[in-house]
Amino acid sequence: MSDVPARGNNFVAKIIEEDLSNGKVERVITRFPPEPNGYLHVGHAKSICLNFGVAQQFGGGCNLRFDDTNPEKENQEFIDAIKDDVQWLGFNWEGEVHYASDYFDQLFQWAVHLIEQGNAYVCDLSPEQARQYRGTLTEAGQNSPYRDRSVEENLELFEKMRAGEFDEGACVLRAKIDMASSNMNLRDPIIYRIRKAHHHQTGDKWCIYPTYDFTHGQSDAIEGVTHSICTLEFEDHRPLYEWFIANLPVPCEPKQYEFGRLNMDYTVTSKRKLKGLVDNAVVTGWSDPRMPTISGMRRRGFTPSSIRNFCEMIGVTRSDGLVDIAMLEHAVRDDLNKNAPRAMCVINPVKVVIENLPQDHLEQLAAPYHHELELGSREMPFTRELYIDREDFKEEYSKKFKKKFTPGNRIRLRHSYVLEATGFDKNEQGDVTEIRAVLIENTLGVDPEDGIKPKGVVHWVSATHSVEAELRLYQRLFNHPTPDKSEDDYLVHVNPDSLVVAKGWVEPALAQVTPESSFQFEREGYYVADRYDHTADAPVFNLTIGLREDKELAKG
Repeated sequence: MSDVPARGNNFVAKIIEEDLSNGKVERVITRFPPEPNGYLHVGHAKSICLNFGVAQQFGGGCNLRFDDTNPEKENQEFIDAIKDDVQWLGFNWEGEVHYASDYFDQLFQWAVHLIEQGNAYVCDLSPEQARQYRGTLTEAGQNSPYRDRSVEENLELFEKMRAGEFDEGACVLRAKIDMASSNMNLRDPIIYRIRKAHHHQTGDKWCIYPTYDFTHGQSDAIEGVTHSICTLEFEDHRPLYEWFIANLPVPCEPKQYEFGRLNMDYTVTSKRKLKGLVDNAVVTGWSDPRMPTISGMRRRGFTPSSIRNFCEMIGVTRSDGLVDIAMLEHAVRDDLNKNAPRAMCVINPVKVVIENLPQDHLEQLAAPYHHELELGSREMPFTRELYIDREDFKEEYSKKFKKKFTPGNRIRLRHSYVLEATGFDKNEQGDVTEIRAVLIENTLGVDPEDGIKPKGVVHWVSATHSVEAELRLYQRLFNHPTPDKSEDDYLVHVNPDSLVVAKGWVEPALAQVTPESSFQFEREGYYVADRYDHTADAPVFNLTIGLREDKELAKG
């Protein structure tokens, strides 16, 4: 089911362990049931890791089921993206992909069963009237005037609903439970409504669709789910879940358990608000690297293991809480620090001319991608003219900048020779435009024979053989710790500097890498070749995360 190591000692795992030990269940079946009306986000990643993780841990299976009961907001793009996200995270579902729409015929028959048992009725109240009859948190609701229709009349009306004889909103099918219940979800909830919309799986077969609450538990029962794990906002729905199971001839009786959802600062995870970011062109789409979607994080350069490790770090509890986004950033930085190949990119270049080399000098230097891991190596062209970072050169030596390149002092080029600066040129604005230097012979990988060691090590690329790349420097999308809970509209808190596009000069080997290849650009940060836009002719690298935590940014 997965190549991911099984682990977990959370309260859900303990419940499952006990259910297995006392024979309550023989084999664990969980499910991940997204609605295909948007892309999955980091909160879904936590649910994926939990549902697939505990199933794997106890030798069971996890179903992927699309709860596709609202065709107006669902489409194939979201279905394909969700399947891709689950597999990219390292998990595989049991058997074929399931859809709630696979069970529409059975659900319809069960709705008929409720009518026949006197437990459901067709209601003609308008939405506004229904809200008035429903009551409030402190006042009981009132029975609908249509609540006491006969079984025969309800069956006839429900069949007419199915046949498309009523307009949308004209009537609904409601469960007959208790309008005086303190739990609003039990006040005769809607179980079928009219939606004359084309469905991505069933076409135009249906013009009535079951609600999520009616579909969810029964789909679990059909699939033999043993532990239906969902977030805390469904806790008040559990009595309704259990009422349907108790009042229908379902093949098994799954149990629902709730855990705290993932809320993270500097982030919004509401699908409506994420859609608002897309629709208002704040971002370029659901997969924009600034988005907290799994697809966006993947494009940003987050690794599956970093996201799984983050979900392990935050744990699974019975209460909601606010997670520091720095934990997610730490998880990806830690993973890339241990595993990412090293390479060189110069973002703020100044030219170095090595005067004791001929104009056409070209030497290919072998450089390993990692100093500890066996990640292979690449050839780096070493030429008379190089680029180093402007910050690595100072016009005058000082103890404060003793590791900088200065006239009369030496510096080592990473994986290359030692140079000694001899002078520099400046423009009318006083900026250094070119550094003159000489190569100290016989220093490839060894110190100079004269005993004068270089002051430091700098990254570099060939000025004539490097490749210009587009660098997309991403930062947090919001500059407010709780953008969706402040008094202002959440869009007000969008960080105007969340994306800065810059240029960098990279080793020629980096232009040839496949999209989604991650690197530590030495002394610059962790970057990834863009999943969609990177090509050999026009390289594009996204900043995943800086090398070290930005203390000021961490303070917000």
